[in-house]
Amino acid sequence: MAQSLELLLIQFLMPDNDARRQAEDQIKRLSKDPQVVPALVHHLRTAKTPNVRQLAAVLLRKKITGHWPKLSPDLRQHVKQSLLDSITLEHSPPVRRASANVVSVIAKYAVPAREWPDLLPFLFHCSQSPQEDHREVALILFSSLTETIGESFRLHFEDLHNLLLKCLQDETSNRVRVAALKAVGSFLECINDGSDVVKIRDFIPSILKVSRQCLVSGEEDVAVIAFEIFDELIESPAPLLGESVKSIVQFALEVCSNQSLELNTRHQAIQIISWLAKYKSKSLKKHKLVAPVLQVMCLLLVESSNGTDDDDLAPDRAAAEVIDTLALNLSKQVFPPIFEFASISSQNANPKFREAAVTALGVVSEGCLEVMKDKLQSILHIVLGALRDPEQMVRGAASFALGQFAEYLQPEIVSHCQDVLPCILNALEDASDEVKEKSYYALAAFCENMDEEILPFLDPLMGKLLSALQSSPRNLQETCMSAIGSIAGAAGQAFIPYAERVLELMKSFMVLTNDEDLCSRTRATELVGIVAMSVGRAGMEPILPPYIEAAIAGFSLEFSELREYTHGFFSNIAELLGDSFAQYLPIVVPLVFSSCNLDDGSAVDIDESDGDDNVSGFGGVSSDDEAHDEPRVRNISVRTGVLDEKAAATQALGLFALHTKSFYAPYLEETLKILLRHSSYFHEDVRLQAIIAFKHVLTTTEAVFQGHPEGSTKAKEVLDTVMNIYFKTMTEDDDKEVVAQACMSVADIVNAIGFGPVESYMPQLVDALLLLLREESACQLVESDGDEVDDDAAHDEVLMDAVSDLLPAFAKCMGPHFAPIFAKLFVPFMQFGKASRPPQDRTMVVACLAEVAQNMGAPIAGYVDKVMPLVLKELASSEATNRRNAAFCVGELCKNGGEATLRYYGDILRGLSPLFSELEPDNAVKDNAAGAVARIIMVHPEAVPLNQVLPVFLKVLPLKEDHEESIAVYSCVYNLVLSSNAQVLSLVPDLVNLFAQVMLSPVETDEVKTLISRAFSHLMSLYGQQMQPILTSLPPTHANALASFVSRT
Repeated sequence: MAQSLELLLIQFLMPDNDARRQAEDQIKRLSKDPQVVPALVHHLRTAKTPNVRQLAAVLLRKKITGHWPKLSPDLRQHVKQSLLDSITLEHSPPVRRASANVVSVIAKYAVPAREWPDLLPFLFHCSQSPQEDHREVALILFSSLTETIGESFRLHFEDLHNLLLKCLQDETSNRVRVAALKAVGSFLECINDGSDVVKIRDFIPSILKVSRQCLVSGEEDVAVIAFEIFDELIESPAPLLGESVKSIVQFALEVCSNQSLELNTRHQAIQIISWLAKYKSKSLKKHKLVAPVLQVMCLLLVESSNGTDDDDLAPDRAAAEVIDTLALNLSKQVFPPIFEFASISSQNANPKFREAAVTALGVVSEGCLEVMKDKLQSILHIVLGALRDPEQMVRGAASFALGQFAEYLQPEIVSHCQDVLPCILNALEDASDEVKEKSYYALAAFCENMDEEILPFLDPLMGKLLSALQSSPRNLQETCMSAIGSIAGAAGQAFIPYAERVLELMKSFMVLTNDEDLCSRTRATELVGIVAMSVGRAGMEPILPPYIEAAIAGFSLEFSELREYTHGFFSNIAELLGDSFAQYLPIVVPLVFSSCNLDDGSAVDIDESDGDDNVSGFGGVSSDDEAHDEPRVRNISVRTGVLDEKAAATQALGLFALHTKSFYAPYLEETLKILLRHSSYFHEDVRLQAIIAFKHVLTTTEAVFQGHPEGSTKAKEVLDTVMNIYFKTMTEDDDKEVVAQACMSVADIVNAIGFGPVESYMPQLVDALLLLLREESACQLVESDGDEVDDDAAHDEVLMDAVSDLLPAFAKCMGPHFAPIFAKLFVPFMQFGKASRPPQDRTMVVACLAEVAQNMGAPIAGYVDKVMPLVLKELASSEATNRRNAAFCVGELCKNGGEATLRYYGDILRGLSPLFSELEPDNAVKDNAAGAVARIIMVHPEAVPLNQVLPVFLKVLPLKEDHEESIAVYSCVYNLVLSSNAQVLSLVPDLVNLFAQVMLSPVETDEVKTLISRAFSHLMSLYGQQMQPILTSLPPTHANALASFVSRT
């Protein structure tokens, strides 16, 4: 065999394709015989040309696993020794590497079986050799062995640690230093022990030194190994970086700023900064690295991208991602330098600087939203100015920034609509299609959060959009449709005059079938569903059939995005038609089931290569059925279109069930199976929709089984399933939004069905809540920097607001019986009220306490002394929301806390006093302060100096914004008047004026107006004709309103 095999190896390396194919077929046939192993070993050691020796090693690696058990012990020993000889005696580096790979495969089986005791001593011996080649190959072999016997190295951690450190610092050989760098990367993968992992930081200075040397010598591909190592270190939960984070950041900034380096190298450096921003943001803050990082990233934003470059590697794009990540994690440190950069660069003569200025502001708007809201006027001055810039790139960036603002700076941005919308309208006429497209995006995002504010702009907006819809290229038509959808949603019934024309235009889009037109068909389908909601059932139901037919027909076009938005369309139609949608269920539910059951399309990329790229055509020799080498999984990707479709389909199931109720019965069982499966789906978007849908299905279950002989049993089974999924999600899911939705769903269920049906689940609910309040659930176990607790941590709005809503929900359905549960939750909950926590955490606690007091009642008295200091302090907060919630809370504590609150009345009234002054800018704060005073007066009027309090109290009335306080406030006034309280009767003119304004208010309820009319009637009965001068002094509308109510009563 040896002689014929040698000829075949030579033939395989020939340039003639036919000869190569013949050789490959013959090699495959010979490879089925175990004797191919000694033959390949022979050629590995004796073939004259390195290419043949290397090919022999590659084939040996592919075949050795299948044949190894069949070889005699002597032959195995011969193979092992020959391979070690090849590693130490071979002159060709590629052959040495290929031999090391074979050793690695054999070691996987031989070392655990203790059949190769001299392998590791050989490795250490070579690494100490005076010969450069031996030291290098020892490291190459070590790298290869970590893939197969990494576990075995754990016993030798100290020796390997010292060996690698020494080789990284090798003074005579760059090749050894480079091999050591690669070996460190492999070494990391087989270390799990915490104490060992921390010692890795010893390598960092040497890694940086070797990488810099490689960059100088042009070996960029080796230098980037350092970034791969740092990537592993950064993602580790152990505090691996320590002080080294400064030198790593300095190195990364040097590399990404060096325009002479390859884009990929620079991109790797920027990615390291991005990972640090994501996983170790506290370290960046602690070592004062945020400002230098931003300085470099802002300059990269300015860098011009070559049109032929890969966009994914463009430095400006990668830098924007870093700035975004930093903003999300360190908003207070990020915004000031970004705003300074934007303010200066917006005046720069270079348009790239002006573009970078507005891009930076747009990018940070999600993370820095709270800080930016206070400077919105100044920010808009920059961005709206850029929207009029002579350069297209600047105008496009400004449109993008406005879209970001519209998405994230809500609701404050809407108050600037008079300035912003006219500028966007002008931009829709821009000469550049790119600017137009971004302006449509900005318009769509802006209008999505508007209500009646949009009405003055409705006609000019729709005029331009309808015109553009008929005359623009496809991509602009699509963004135009998105903008119309946002406007329809904002305008509500005011959109009806435009609906007929829009719907007529959509007919032609909804029948497009060419591949290039399917995105337009998708947008049109979405838009019809939105317009239908604005028009309402009466106007839409008669004209729906052709749109429904077109939507159903779209499922045959094999376009995932169209199916996704068609599920959304039918969700809207189900809400519009209610149980009349039942007629479509037999057609649309199977389509939804089909989307839910789609194959995920996961694509696994298998790495079969041996790293022998210099030998042409080696990929042609693949291992046959006898080879059992385990391929290395390099990457897993998922078709995101299928993901989005599944999420939309899952959402549709819940909404169909909710709106058609008992008509959904035939599909209930299959729906529950799908939701159960999707509740543990790998992607959070699908899990989120499953969690929401469960709540809707629960509502439907009640309707389906009502009156059924075994209805209560079956409904209980579904409730058990749903609640168990929610418990598991709250404690085990790693996505905060999904966990938050589970909490909100539980709160909704408790509020809807009351305490009785959920009583048996309370122990599990309390355990889950305790885990969340202690920040120990799976989604809260963030990776540590090893730094101290950050006092500047951001409020976890998504999760903790949802968690805190559960306490009032329980209190509402349990009343005083909630007290034992509240006692368990109180201490961990109050951790969020500490002075070191963000203002939003503290106000969350105060608002929750207020609602618990309101609903639990008397047992709150036991907590008054513990919570009152926090509440009083929050009355003086610089944040309006905090003052508002504190005022509400103090009123509820006094109302329900009994005698325990009396000793605080002086402090409370002093704390509330500034909230009634002209210096208090927020009307909602004043309303809640009035509500607090009203509650205090009603429970203990004798403890309040009414002669001082009532004039101030009445001065802020009527309520301006928070009309939930109306009953408390006007009941207090009513009771004082009806009891003929002397202090209140001295203020009759003020009272009459107040009563008139309340009677005319379009937002006050009949219940409130009835109270006021009775109070006014009482004043009339007390004072009779003496009231006439007061009534005469009123404006006619006020006097008439009072007279009208009096005549009715």
